[in-house]
Amino acid sequence: MSSYLITGAGRGLGLELASQLSRRPRSEVSFVFATTRTTVPDALKNLIENSDGRVVHVPLQIRDRTSIDRAVANVSEKLDGKALDVLINNAGVLHFTSDGIANMNGLREAFEVNVEAVHSVTSGFLSNMKKGGEKKVINISTTLGSIAYSPTYAMMPVPAYKISKAALDMLTVQYAQELDKEGFTFLAVTPGWLRTDLGGDQADLSVEEGAKATIDVIFNNGHEANGKFLNIRVPGWEKPRGANNNFYDGKEVPW
Repeated sequence: MSSYLITGAGRGLGLELASQLSRRPRSEVSFVFATTRTTVPDALKNLIENSDGRVVHVPLQIRDRTSIDRAVANVSEKLDGKALDVLINNAGVLHFTSDGIANMNGLREAFEVNVEAVHSVTSGFLSNMKKGGEKKVINISTTLGSIAYSPTYAMMPVPAYKISKAALDMLTVQYAQELDKEGFTFLAVTPGWLRTDLGGDQADLSVEEGAKATIDVIFNNGHEANGKFLNIRVPGWEKPRGANNNFYDGKEVPW
């Protein structure tokens, strides 16, 4: 029976992860802590109200250390001395740059949200998670951050997003290496190109498909996968297809 915390759970993938996790048997999932910056969107309110107390809202400004410390205290109090088992760093930001790399905008914010804030949230929860048995941290990444795949996505005008996600993958590895002997499992996971506000209407997969496949990765990979960058697996998408020849084969992503 594991507890989960998801950043950026007010919409899109984060909200769907919270929803699907809350429907798992109690023997698998005890609490889902769904974080948002301030207000609680109606969709998350409805999920909380219908979760029989299993989904709990936690205010969290991921770029504010004081807010992170308050969130850690709130979660620790709710768990009554038990550890948070799984941290899912899902919150992220994407900027488009349509007029060339020299005019790239949003690089500072991309690093602050997609890399530095992930580090801050992770480091903030470490002392709590060290008391537990599962000790799993999932960083939501993307194949757009893979240097090996960069020729495939050369025409996608989101350089700040690509650069920051490549850095996130290295951050994942650094944590994985240092905390390996303490039993932690750090994974970078690409959830696929999803039909969300971020992904747009032309994306490959529904948010429900992406969330289900991401949860499968979380459940099916333990400490032996520590430090890996993993693709989701979606039946029928094992080979390249769709507008961008994406594929979701469940294997490790070269990066």
